[in-house]
Amino acid sequence: MSRIPRDERGSGGSVAEEAMLTVGEVHTSLLQHSTALAQEQSAEMLSLIEGEAVLTSRRPSLYAVSPDVRTGVDCWLPSARGRQLRGVGAVVTRAIVTGGRMVQASSVIHVVAGKRRQPWSHYLANPGVLETVGKLDVADLSAGFLHGNNADVLNLEAITGRVLDGVQMSDLLDRRPPLRTARTRLRWTAQADARPDRDVSAVVTVDSPTLRTVELVLDPQDVPAAVAGLCEDLALHDWLLTMLSSLVESAVTRSASGQEHVERLRPVLEHLLHLWLPGARVHPRLRPIWEQLEQVPGFSRQWNSSVNWIRDQISVSNMALLRDLAGRVAVDEPCGS
Repeated sequence: MSRIPRDERGSGGSVAEEAMLTVGEVHTSLLQHSTALAQEQSAEMLSLIEGEAVLTSRRPSLYAVSPDVRTGVDCWLPSARGRQLRGVGAVVTRAIVTGGRMVQASSVIHVVAGKRRQPWSHYLANPGVLETVGKLDVADLSAGFLHGNNADVLNLEAITGRVLDGVQMSDLLDRRPPLRTARTRLRWTAQADARPDRDVSAVVTVDSPTLRTVELVLDPQDVPAAVAGLCEDLALHDWLLTMLSSLVESAVTRSASGQEHVERLRPVLEHLLHLWLPGARVHPRLRPIWEQLEQVPGFSRQWNSSVNWIRDQISVSNMALLRDLAGRVAVDEPCGS
């Protein structure tokens, strides 16, 4: 858990301000391509909405973001207590390519209390906002969304996965990635709470090898787009760390030659090492969350330790190959005069 004293970041609202909730899900995967895409190729692949531009950046690494894909929903909402609460709105999902190598799909919707069902034109005019038809219980909805598994309620997993699948099926990809890796999901909630006795916090839980949940409590002035950016950055680096840890574990537990280990580990250094830039694209107001996560559990410490171990394995293997080569040369040399 990461807790940041509120007085370090400003109150951002009155005590009487009503708590609000934003929920989202991020799917992260290695792009199904043998090489990194050029920025122009990423932009072409992410042109998901005709007539709308793809946003790109080259600093601190190649980065491309698709236009928002809007999905209308009219469904029951998750509930830890089994309540029936209807919600109507338009989920916004975007696809992201980082470094020409990593692809993500990220869905987000801001939940607000409504009174009655409105015409669809009302909801489509406010994409990214979901209005309840009935009384909103933020704590119940947050717990239900994070830990529930009822497919008959708001299902951001399906919406997000559909967008990522569409990107991975692009004709620009050759389906020959340098590594075989699993897709990971990060499901998150962010509760806006202006009470002075409530610390800003982030609770990250590893629910399964491919699912993480993040529960955030933030200031009301932290807008959903910035919070989604934080979770996308966290999901990207969690995927990198999960993939690296899995490869290292496989290498130390399998009975194989040193050269076989090296061939399995080398693609990490060649294709993914430069993508480790935690917090580089996070809004300055939210960077303290990353800073706290760097202390406990210490993402970069674990990453650097694993990378150094891989480099050591490659160095040892190369030295062994050089000794073997030197021995063969000595044997093949004719007897001297």
